[in-house]
Amino acid sequence: MTESYAKKLTAILLEAITDREPLVQEQVCGALCALGEAQPAEVLSACEEHLWQHEKLAHPYRTMILRAMETVVSSHLSELDKDMARAVIFLASSEMTRVKELVCDWQQAASNVLVAVGKQFIGKVMEEVLSKFQPGALPHYFVVQTLANLAASNVFGMVPFLTPILSTMLPMLGMAKHDTMRVVFCSALQNFSESALEYLASRDQAPDPTVRRDTFAADIFSAYDILFNHWLQSREAKLRLAVVEALGPMSHLLPSERLEEQLPKLLPGVLALYRKHAETFHVSKSLGQILEAAVSVGSRTLEAQLDTLLAALHAQICVPVESSSPLVVSNQKEVLRCFTVLACCAPDRLLAFLLPKLDASNERIRVGTLQVVRHVINSAASQMEVKKPFILSSMRLPLLDTNSKVKRAVVQVISAMAHHGYLEQPGGEAMVEYIVQQCALPPETEPQKPGADGEDLTGDGVRAISVSTLYLLSTTVDRMSDVLWPYLLEFLTPVRFTGALTPLCRSLAHLAQKRQEVGAGAFLLPYDSNATLPSPYAITTRLLTVSSTPYLGGGRGAASLRLLNILHRDIHPLLGQRWATTVPLLLAHLDEHTEETLSQKEWEEKLLAFLRDTLAVVSDNTWICQLSLEMCRQLPCYNGTPQEKNFLYKCIGTTLGAASSKEVVRKHLQELLETARYQVEAEREGLACCFGICAISHLDDVLAQLEDFMRSDVFRKSTGIFNIFKDRNENEVEKVRSTVILCYGHVAARAPRELVLAKVESDILRNIFQYFSTKVLGIKVETKDPALKLCLVQSVCMASQAICSSAQAGSFHFSRKAELVAQMMEFIKAEPPDSLRTPIRKKAMLACTYLVSLEPALEEQVQADMVHGCLHSVMAVPPEPEAEDDRQESLYLDTMHALEDLLTSLLRRNMTPQGLQIMVEHLSPWIKSPRGHERVRALGLSSCLLHHFLEHLHVSALVPFHNLGLLIGLFSPRCADLWPATRREAVSCVHALLYLQLGYEGFSRDYRDDVAERLLTLQEGLVQPDPAVLFHTCHSIAQIIAKRLPPEQLISLLLTLFESLGDSDKNCSRAATVMINCLLRERGSMLQEKVPEIVSVLRSKLQETREEHVLQAAQHSVYLLASQHCAAVVSSLLGSPLPFDSHTCSLWRALATEPSLSTQVLALLLEKVSRDVPFKETRAFLLSSSPGREATLLPLAATCALYEVLSVPASGPVVLELYPQLFTTLLLRVSCTLGVLLPRSLQAKERRSVGSALAPRSLEPCSSAVDALQAMLLRGGSEDVVQRMELEGGWRLLGSSAGHEEGVTRLASAMARSAGPRLPLVMKALVCTQSSVYETQRVTSTAFLAELLAANVVNDLMLLESLLDNLAARQKDTCASVRRLVLRGLANVASGSPEKEKVELRSASIRLFGHLNKACHGACEDVFLEQVVAGLVPLLLHLRDPQAPVTNACRFALRMCGPNLQHEELAAAFQKHLQEGRGLHFGEFLNATCKLLMHHFPELLGRLAATSLFYFKSSWEDVRAAAPMLAGFLVLHAEPELQPQVDLEQITAALQLLLKDPAPLVRMKAAETLGRLVKFA
Repeated sequence: MTESYAKKLTAILLEAITDREPLVQEQVCGALCALGEAQPAEVLSACEEHLWQHEKLAHPYRTMILRAMETVVSSHLSELDKDMARAVIFLASSEMTRVKELVCDWQQAASNVLVAVGKQFIGKVMEEVLSKFQPGALPHYFVVQTLANLAASNVFGMVPFLTPILSTMLPMLGMAKHDTMRVVFCSALQNFSESALEYLASRDQAPDPTVRRDTFAADIFSAYDILFNHWLQSREAKLRLAVVEALGPMSHLLPSERLEEQLPKLLPGVLALYRKHAETFHVSKSLGQILEAAVSVGSRTLEAQLDTLLAALHAQICVPVESSSPLVVSNQKEVLRCFTVLACCAPDRLLAFLLPKLDASNERIRVGTLQVVRHVINSAASQMEVKKPFILSSMRLPLLDTNSKVKRAVVQVISAMAHHGYLEQPGGEAMVEYIVQQCALPPETEPQKPGADGEDLTGDGVRAISVSTLYLLSTTVDRMSDVLWPYLLEFLTPVRFTGALTPLCRSLAHLAQKRQEVGAGAFLLPYDSNATLPSPYAITTRLLTVSSTPYLGGGRGAASLRLLNILHRDIHPLLGQRWATTVPLLLAHLDEHTEETLSQKEWEEKLLAFLRDTLAVVSDNTWICQLSLEMCRQLPCYNGTPQEKNFLYKCIGTTLGAASSKEVVRKHLQELLETARYQVEAEREGLACCFGICAISHLDDVLAQLEDFMRSDVFRKSTGIFNIFKDRNENEVEKVRSTVILCYGHVAARAPRELVLAKVESDILRNIFQYFSTKVLGIKVETKDPALKLCLVQSVCMASQAICSSAQAGSFHFSRKAELVAQMMEFIKAEPPDSLRTPIRKKAMLACTYLVSLEPALEEQVQADMVHGCLHSVMAVPPEPEAEDDRQESLYLDTMHALEDLLTSLLRRNMTPQGLQIMVEHLSPWIKSPRGHERVRALGLSSCLLHHFLEHLHVSALVPFHNLGLLIGLFSPRCADLWPATRREAVSCVHALLYLQLGYEGFSRDYRDDVAERLLTLQEGLVQPDPAVLFHTCHSIAQIIAKRLPPEQLISLLLTLFESLGDSDKNCSRAATVMINCLLRERGSMLQEKVPEIVSVLRSKLQETREEHVLQAAQHSVYLLASQHCAAVVSSLLGSPLPFDSHTCSLWRALATEPSLSTQVLALLLEKVSRDVPFKETRAFLLSSSPGREATLLPLAATCALYEVLSVPASGPVVLELYPQLFTTLLLRVSCTLGVLLPRSLQAKERRSVGSALAPRSLEPCSSAVDALQAMLLRGGSEDVVQRMELEGGWRLLGSSAGHEEGVTRLASAMARSAGPRLPLVMKALVCTQSSVYETQRVTSTAFLAELLAANVVNDLMLLESLLDNLAARQKDTCASVRRLVLRGLANVASGSPEKEKVELRSASIRLFGHLNKACHGACEDVFLEQVVAGLVPLLLHLRDPQAPVTNACRFALRMCGPNLQHEELAAAFQKHLQEGRGLHFGEFLNATCKLLMHHFPELLGRLAATSLFYFKSSWEDVRAAAPMLAGFLVLHAEPELQPQVDLEQITAALQLLLKDPAPLVRMKAAETLGRLVKFA
């Protein structure tokens, strides 16, 4: 049974192999292979029979079958029996040679089958193939090809056959006239030769160890003669390449004497091909093999051809390598192999040829030559050993080449030299220095684009390769240790090697560590034998200084510190233990940060602390003085790196501070003052820091040295105006004075506090001012140099700060205080008001901050002038454009902080509500400024002051905070400022004020008030740019204020807020209105008597202004009033003159913003429309006696008001609630105003408004009612009704006496189509009006109801019976029109027949199936599980439904039903993959689902498979394709023992039918599934 079933499946697939679609053919082939995996013998047998039985089957299909057979044979070769092998061999041979012409795909497939079988049954394959390889006749092309491939795939099996094959083949070579046959013979000879060589190389494992090289020599030489002397001359390039590929391995089998004899012709012949072929890989490969063969036989004739060979090979190596062309790269490898062969046999000739070429200026020649030199150094090491000095000396010129490619090649050569001991020779140090020079290249000079020949240097630039080379030589080449250590130390200190510091330090650290491990405890630096090594002081200075910029150069800080730590014993014997603790801490700090996050100031402080600690541990004055001397010596080295030089100055100050020799200190300080470059700002700052740090230990010496310097020639002024300075120009002297002044400042800041007070006025400040303003000819001359000003301000600031921080500051009487403050204010006022470019303002205000806190106190006016001047100087500065750099932003922030500190220090001197009020009054003009940046700054300062006041609040008795209302009124509207930052600050101010009030009420400072704390949570709402969110937040803020504001402060707050209505910032004005309204709402009960007055104020505001936000404020206030007094407000507004002006309309609309109020308003207006008579009878003026009708005023006004209220979107929910009443009232209002005129008093006004452009709408009674009805429908969600009426002209008909009835009919029809759910209540309301006293209203309602009977909706809504009853009751109406309309309605009953869309029905029913899952609990679960299983197949397959609604419904149903399958994994898979809108890979999903089903519900296999068969006949292609997929996946994941569940005959027959389906996709899936069915075979 099993065999026949497998064969049957194979037969079905073989029949399908002729499918016209290539994709289906591939799938059938794949299915055959799948069958072959399970039943190889059956499938091979079936394929063989099929091919014999279908002789006329076209070759493309035969090819597919042969390919499948090859796959099966290759996978199951060991299971093949001899009979099957013989049958397959005979078939493949027959297929391969069936036609003489070349049909490559077919014949190659047959050949591949033979080769596959030949791996196991070589004898039988050879017997068959050789039967078609007979002497005297040219064999078939693929017979030779098969022999060639067999030789490659089964060496041990084929070599014993080679002798007879070659003897048969040789005569055939002469018979081959076509190039294709010659090419295949060449390929065979190449493979035969390679097989023979492989056999001979593994003779110990071979079946016949007696086979020798000379076994093949004669035959190979005969073949060689034909190939070389005849075929190589062919014009066909393909043949020439085939010949040269064969000649390489053949040369190894030629007799020695023959090879020697042929070489003079062979080598030039092969070399000549370099000129004929662009792709030269095969030529080079063959040449290498020939050279190896020649060397192996000790050829003497090779030497004569060396020059030619070397020239040709060198030309090949100099060809630029295209990285995209693997053949070119491979060619270079083969060429280098040739050089290796020549290097081993003729090293002198090779070097004599190569090394002179290193002097060539051509880049390619030099790079190519260097490549060869590197290669032979590595591959011919023993031959090159004695040539090392010669090779080293020849590198002189390449070392000077600046070309990047040459440099990289040189580095690679040096790397090879290092591995083979070259650098230990004289001249090796130059190579090491070259590597270090390349490591020092600046990274930015690395090439950023590919070279002209396409070679990309970006990722592997010269510097990068040099760095890695240096590190590898230091760490992996043991013999380099003595070469590099301690020689590399000599490169640490020279500036030109700065770029190489990181790799140098890493290499040195590794080398030193290795030496430490070998000789623990010994010194590492042999100064006795190496006089050129840098001293310990030089190493310490250099490594410490460069560590100040730790992330430069790829992390040189960490590398330098690690090296310093390793060298601790050589730096000083006492440092080891301490550095073992301190250096790792510094390294850890660097690891925790990046270049962006590291604080430079903090890092430098850590390094200086490390230096101080080191000096303390050493505690040797001689050592410290030597270190300071070295630091001073190295200063000029850092002229190009100001930041590092600045740090070195600090190191010098620290080191001098630790020195005990005053003479040394004075001498070094003098030298520093004389040699400093005063024009460089960073250097001036560094020098001043140095003096300041030194003054910590040597205050008197530092001050004395500064005095001495100031008395020197530089500062003498006695020789006249024009030749005061001989060596320095005026500008430079200003810089010197700046530096000296700055030095004094740093000395004051750093010196011990107990010594400062005694010297600050007498020495420090006196000298500072003396050298700030000098006298020339007795006239005081003040400098205009901003740097000098800045230094003065900075120094005064430091001195003032030093005084303040002194323990005796409280008792210190600073006599020069007022003078200093005045000077600082002069500087501040002199700064340009429109820009902030220098830190003078900041420093001056900081100085004033410290000065304010000192005694004596400033006069009030001086203090006020100071505040005014500082505010004006900072607040008015325009903000910088965003594109400006970060330094500008930082300067601005620092200046603002300085101003904050100044104002806070002033407030601290008067901590009372009055003192706070004074400070706020100073800020008030800026708080209300029209310029946003000024407001945000003022609010920020206010917040800072209020919080400071709050933090330091001390209330001794319960007193009122009398100005609370005024202050809150000032700050609270700013919560809606246009600038978000201002809003945040305003909230912060209000928050502080509320807590101040609580403080004055007696609450403790740590008390937290829940109401006040809510303010902080509201800040997020102020960030929103959405005005609605913003003003809602302002409203919440007002609520909080209302809860915490004392009653007596309410009026002052309201008055202040009313003033804010005119604020230049519209947002703040609006916020004031929001807050006013909120206060009215929250505290309205307190102002009850004032309500009429407030309304009056609102009306007057409307008349006074056209500002939109004020109008909105009035609207909201009216809304608030109406919320409390709805009827009164409505009556008041109805009394407004008609037509309503725009303000009145807007007030009506304000009443529609909140549903509960809208409900009341609409109910009142409906009552006004319905209760009063709609018109009064009158006789037309001066016309005939026919009666006319005039509208009554109140219903008309109410109708107009309804239109306004209904126009507001917010009224939507209320309109939906009152839909039937509104619709009925307005429809009947239309009917009873047909032909009705305006009251006479309004007619003239209406005529005037028609000519005016301002009239928004007509006041005509019927038109206004139609407008109101339209507005009501739009607001009630019936836009389709309005649109349909518009398209059909229904509105025009409805408002005209003649067409009104038709208009009502069209309205009813539109309502039936688009507003069906609304009709039951509308109908009920209309029925109630059918007994109206107004005939027109009865006609309108009957016409509407009659038309409804024509629509199916009355059936759906079950209204038919009640509608017929109501119409029947009107058959006896007194009005003929009503009776006629009743009859029309009855006639309409018959019309209409609803249809359901099939797609909608399918999707709805599937969704219903999913919904049933929710209702399934308890006893019904088992029943529903059965239903789920029954529905599983259709649901899964219809995931491929062409209709998206059905697909989505299936997804939904599967998600809902998943839990009822009582398997979490399956339910989770449905939930994960079947979400709405998510993409679905159907095949993967189906496979995973079937796997889970078969794992957990194996008993369902038969049922699911049988159900899927039903869908094989689906009308939808995708579903038909999905059905066999489902069956296939089920079988794939089912256990074989489940086979009885499946009707294999039925499923196979169904799949066979599908193989003829018109859709290729279906045929593919059917074939795929057939391949899977073999599991049950």
